[in-house]
Amino acid sequence: MKSANRRTVHSLLTNNVAGIKSVLSDGMMQLRARLLLHNRLVQLVSQKRGLEIGGPSDLFRPSGLIPIYQLAGSLDNCDFSSTTKWSTHSSAFSYREDKSPGKTFFLDGSKLSSIPDNSYDFVLSCHNLEHFANPVKALREWMRILHPGGTLVVIVPFYRKTFDHRRAPTTVEHMLHDFETDVGEDDLTHLDEVLALHDLEMDPRAGTIEEFSKRSRSNFLNRCLHHHVFNRDNVRDLLTAVGWKPALIQQLGVHVCAIATSLKQA
Repeated sequence: MKSANRRTVHSLLTNNVAGIKSVLSDGMMQLRARLLLHNRLVQLVSQKRGLEIGGPSDLFRPSGLIPIYQLAGSLDNCDFSSTTKWSTHSSAFSYREDKSPGKTFFLDGSKLSSIPDNSYDFVLSCHNLEHFANPVKALREWMRILHPGGTLVVIVPFYRKTFDHRRAPTTVEHMLHDFETDVGEDDLTHLDEVLALHDLEMDPRAGTIEEFSKRSRSNFLNRCLHHHVFNRDNVRDLLTAVGWKPALIQQLGVHVCAIATSLKQA
């Protein structure tokens, strides 16, 4: 019995040590990935003029995953309405107390009609590309308003670690077809899939299935639906297909973070 107990204790200790080493290794990898992202962004956005789509975003604050706000020279914002599920906006966009507010544009993020070509040095998008029924149209529009060689920083949910984990990543071909057929933001093509596969246990704020269904069917008013599902591969391939040059793509916890450069010619 004593020998058996010793073997059990040894086995438990060995497994625990292996588990601790795995956690520490993963933590170091995540830290290195964050440092790499930050160092690249220092070069690309410091003291430059940017536009955020759907801000403000906690992940861009000083304590967030990618602290971009402190680097920006100036920052405007765009949202589809002055009041959304996530925020309430005024005409001034306050993103840091120590910096002058930017301007808020109340526009659909895939139709920035009042913003001229070549207006900005960088565009930020945090957890909203998945909410676009026509993401290719949005990505092309964001490129239009950037100077040639401008920078895109986009963060989307990594589907396996979110309530979308039962769904499959959307193919790039599907998203390109949505652009070719000029799918509008009122599109509900993915509604049945979302209602069948959305993991409500991981999304308690969505309420009951009845409440979630009602909200989803009114998506054009609230823009809560995840039309598309992402991982590192389709983010990279989508950006490339639209004409961006991915500079860095990292999966950090529940996020896929990408930095890309516009290949638009002057």
